[in-house]
Amino acid sequence: MKSLKINTGINGNPIIPGDKSISHRSVIIPSISNGVTEVTNILKSEDVIHTINAFKSMGVKIEDSGNNIVIHGNGLNSLAMPKKELYLGNSGTSARLLIGLLSSQSFDSKITGDKSLSSRPMKRISDPLSKMNASIKTTSGCLPVFIKGKELVSSNIDIKIPSAQIKSGIIFAAINTEGITKIIEHNITRDHTEIMLEAFDAGISVKKVDEKSIIEITGKKELVSKDIDVPSDLSSSAFFIVAALIHKNSNIILRNININPTRNGLIIALMKMGAKINFFNTRTKNNEAVSDIEIVDSNLNGCELGPEIAKLMIDEYPILSVAASFANSPSIFRGLSELRVKESDRLELIRLNLTNCGIDCKVIDDDLYINPLNKKKVGNVDIVTNYDHRIAMAFSILGSKLCAVNINDSNSIKTSFPTFVDEFNKVGGKIV
Repeated sequence: MKSLKINTGINGNPIIPGDKSISHRSVIIPSISNGVTEVTNILKSEDVIHTINAFKSMGVKIEDSGNNIVIHGNGLNSLAMPKKELYLGNSGTSARLLIGLLSSQSFDSKITGDKSLSSRPMKRISDPLSKMNASIKTTSGCLPVFIKGKELVSSNIDIKIPSAQIKSGIIFAAINTEGITKIIEHNITRDHTEIMLEAFDAGISVKKVDEKSIIEITGKKELVSKDIDVPSDLSSSAFFIVAALIHKNSNIILRNININPTRNGLIIALMKMGAKINFFNTRTKNNEAVSDIEIVDSNLNGCELGPEIAKLMIDEYPILSVAASFANSPSIFRGLSELRVKESDRLELIRLNLTNCGIDCKVIDDDLYINPLNKKKVGNVDIVTNYDHRIAMAFSILGSKLCAVNINDSNSIKTSFPTFVDEFNKVGGKIV
């Protein structure tokens, strides 16, 4: 795939797909609830389809209904032993959440993934689950993972790593475990699991104390199905937001965007840089904050972000780095260690690809330095993605502003935003 430089603005109303994080949970939670759930606007990307297929293989009836799905749940312990391993492709969310959920089931299971997912750390979820007496065997800390389903023991668990996947995996183990499990989360992370479980009448309570969340789960309380309307994904919106900001004569409106405050770090960062972003028609949908957003081209300034902001936007640093590459002054983004254990070593890929595109960029420890005032002219550039969808999309946006870029392994985009190319070209992009 090649992204070409454009000379006009980005204008129009691109359609942003359903939120990926919420879509995963919109499959998992109804599948272990009592009753029928219709899920509207679910993201039908490769990652989410892997989650759907996993639950189908465990006996859950899931029907396609146009752009929606209908899930027939039969309760917490209704899952059946899959006849073969659960293959989850490139989806780290599916893997870590299902490891937690399956650890408390009455059957054994095996989880596998593609080459990229099989290199990502899984002991960060298996280790805390072992405190609940879970029996989980990793392969050198990674996939394949072998889970011996059993009755778990409620416990108190501290989570020091800022990861909603770890927290959610433990929550899914706890909801099928007798007694009260207490999770102390030392960093605020996205809370879609807690919000949806509350809507499904789970025995869950959340108390926030400074930067901590104290989550208590009373296990074995049956969940009651509710219909779900998935809001559109802020992380997917990020590419269009930055494209409009850096191209003159741009004005776009994005509708129905999830603006959950546990993941709005990109908006905070861009507005600190002087971005013209206007929120309107703000409302609540399935207990999630949702808004329409207008973005107008802006003269961006560089900024310094501390490690605390990374907890609210770790997935958006590739596209934020593109925005910083066209600012009026340098930027420093600190504390990005979690970027090294995503779908790829994103911190190294940001540095490598920005440098190859002529941007003055360096990484010191876990801090990223970008100086947009010292650009070098380059010709066609090959972008190394290591099959990382966010790297691919971020550098497609950079190419539209700076130079022609060839995006290697661009099929990775299908894991989160299958219609990205069509939607970007519709508002003025040139991706071929």
